[in-house]
Amino acid sequence: QVQLVESGGGLVQAGASLTLSCAVSGRTFRSVALGWFRQAPGKEREFVASIRWSGGRTNYADSVKGRFIISRDNAKNTVYLQMNRLKPEDTAVYYCASDPTDWARAKADYWGQGTQVTVSS
Repeated sequence: QVQLVESGGGLVQAGASLTLSCAVSGRTFRSVALGWFRQAPGKEREFVASIRWSGGRTNYADSVKGRFIISRDNAKNTVYLQMNRLKPEDTAVYYCASDPTDWARAKADYWGQGTQVTVSS
């Protein structure tokens, strides 16, 4: 069973940086990629970024491209999301998910518990 634990959220001012971590346990050789998603109050969960365990290929939502950086440490089974130049609209609960079945609709069998990111203006 795959388990994911996010950490690193908090309250910051606009323009600041924050780095989230997602520690993964129970990952097997079949695991292909990990994704970060976020959900703001009253909105649906949306894709933020993804990274493949092998090769490290990354993908970003347009809203965060150029500001956020996703990376991984295979030895630690941990994926990071470095968030730079944060904006109030980045405020949300951030979740990591292992091998989502539907990236666009944020469907996955395994999710972390989420970590709150609040950006004040």
